[in-house]
Amino acid sequence: MVAAHGRIDVIATPIGNLGDLSSRARDALANADLVAAEDTRHTGTLLRALGLSRPMVSLHEHNERSRIDELLLRLAQGQTIALVSDAGTPLVSDPGYALVAAALAAGHAVQAIPGPSAVLAALAASGLPTDRFCFEGFLPPKAAARLERCQALASESRTLVFFEAPHRIVATLADLASACGGERRAAVAREITKAHETIYRGTLTALLAIAAQDGNFERGEITLVLEGAPAVAAAPDAAFVRRALTVLRAELPTSRAAAVVAQLTGWRKADVYALALTDGGDPQQQAALPDTSVPQ
Repeated sequence: MVAAHGRIDVIATPIGNLGDLSSRARDALANADLVAAEDTRHTGTLLRALGLSRPMVSLHEHNERSRIDELLLRLAQGQTIALVSDAGTPLVSDPGYALVAAALAAGHAVQAIPGPSAVLAALAASGLPTDRFCFEGFLPPKAAARLERCQALASESRTLVFFEAPHRIVATLADLASACGGERRAAVAREITKAHETIYRGTLTALLAIAAQDGNFERGEITLVLEGAPAVAAAPDAAFVRRALTVLRAELPTSRAAAVVAQLTGWRKADVYALALTDGGDPQQQAALPDTSVPQ
């Protein structure tokens, strides 16, 4: 018997406002043979609100790999599985990747039914550049590892988006200020699309000041958006340094010319001087040397 090809529908569900669920997502849930849910109780509430009743199975970070064979068998029978997380788009800091990868490897179809996303909603409302961005998920919960990661990301030029737990948001802002400078701009989006949605915008220093005064700052689900590092001009290349040395060495000793070029270009003086020596000695000193050649 030849196995049939099933399909996984990766369905984005509301992150707070039920009105954000698309009609296509509702239809996909209604027509699924099985709903694989991060939390069946949470998804059961959603289905009841939509007037739906479908068979469900849990699929979360602790059991995903042990569920794969069972779900692949259903796909091989030609079934359609709706994959949902508690909120937003599955696989984005949520379970589902291992199942999707296994299903594709087995020849089954996977389609995304897009919709709500805390990452994109926070980014769009942040007031920060959106043309290039990087999603970093959750930073490490332990202080030393978190600060180390913040320092590693300090030179990233793209806008950065993080998820953060409410009880760690102030510590995270402080670590980012330490690593990136307090004047770096950011936005803290809490309870996106919910009744108490609030977006705080400002420098990291300003946001820390707001956090100290606003009792709601550390409540609810939080998405943090951070401005990328400012562009740094590239250091002049060796060809430019050689041209500058050629001009200056006609008027100055090599050591002094190297010092001036280093100040102008940001190169280390030792590197500029070494480059000068590889291109020949000091022309002024060479001109002052006595002529020791044998007369012809």
